[in-house]
Amino acid sequence: MNIYKKDFPIFQNTSIIFLDSAASTQKPRCVIQELVDFYSTSYANVHRGSCDLANIATQKYENARQKVANFIHAPVKQVIFTKGATESINLVASGFSRLLKTGDEVLISESEHHANFVPWQQACLLSGATFKVVQTNKDGQLDIADFKAKLSKKTKIVSLTHLSNVLGVKNPIEELIELAHNVGAMVLIDGSQSIAHMPIDVQALNCDFFVFSGHKLYGPTGIGVLYGKKEALNQLPPYQYGGDMIKTVSIEETTFSDIPNKFEAGTPPFVEAIGLGVAIDYLSQIGMKQIETSEKQLTHYLLERLTEIPSISFMGTDTNIKQGIVSFTVNGIHPSDIAFALGKQHICVRVGHHCAIPIHECFKSSVSLRVSLGLYNDTEDIDAFITALKKAITLFE
Repeated sequence: MNIYKKDFPIFQNTSIIFLDSAASTQKPRCVIQELVDFYSTSYANVHRGSCDLANIATQKYENARQKVANFIHAPVKQVIFTKGATESINLVASGFSRLLKTGDEVLISESEHHANFVPWQQACLLSGATFKVVQTNKDGQLDIADFKAKLSKKTKIVSLTHLSNVLGVKNPIEELIELAHNVGAMVLIDGSQSIAHMPIDVQALNCDFFVFSGHKLYGPTGIGVLYGKKEALNQLPPYQYGGDMIKTVSIEETTFSDIPNKFEAGTPPFVEAIGLGVAIDYLSQIGMKQIETSEKQLTHYLLERLTEIPSISFMGTDTNIKQGIVSFTVNGIHPSDIAFALGKQHICVRVGHHCAIPIHECFKSSVSLRVSLGLYNDTEDIDAFITALKKAITLFE
């Protein structure tokens, strides 16, 4: 029995087996309780209030920023709260749409989530820059040779996923960042999936931007993070205008606050940030290295069990490099039918294109089934899933 499952109330109240953590993780009791307690006893808006409630809320909010900074090894003033990774990427892409010009190039990969594909596509349409896409090999790895061929001194920004939300494959980010920096390009890393599966050190990675969502890290929805190097953030114009990001306003002009306030217009998602801070406390007590090791072992077990079924085809042929996420199809059966049959057996998986149509087209598929692991999963969950999957397959054969 998984020792962490008891920390998640949903598993005490239902018989579900949850294998959809790549979409969103379940929440530990400590996070849920913090949200209830804060709304019940400590709620007030942050930064400008003078009462004790406002001071407590502001302190908790900024403490949460420090927790995030410590968790990813970043300077605290370079941690910006957004409503999610999607907004974090859009913030950066929107800024670049005003900085790029005709002749510049943007480089991404075909294995990106739409949230790290479409904003850059649109930024190029607005600016006249060229949108370039790196191919993915059939084993699921980014094609390094194609990356090198498409990277040039015209490349101004490279934006890549750290861990694919479809293939479960970790990109060789350190090498790719170094190659990009050698031609003068900045690099954004989408850490939406990697953040919950492994330790992250943004300074060791040396990326210019790093983004993730709180709801994939056992925290609340509606909270995301953008880390950026100081010089990179200072180059970007504000993404939104309003309260808290203003330094001075007059009829003639407006001046803007320093980072991070420059990018946090309006009332921020401070309650959600506080909840994220508690989730980070919880994970830090376990240890991200421990989580990474355990999930690699469980992924290996999942793949071993799946290979018992000869009719399965994996998205990404090299199963040895997958981590926490496995997508596949069953020959001759639509994935939606399988997912429906699994759902009837209280098994939660994902079906669809997972907001990543280009990589599905690469593997000549429109949809797939996705199994994704969380720290609350164990071999008993996998065994129950395999039993249910085999039963589902027999229904449609």
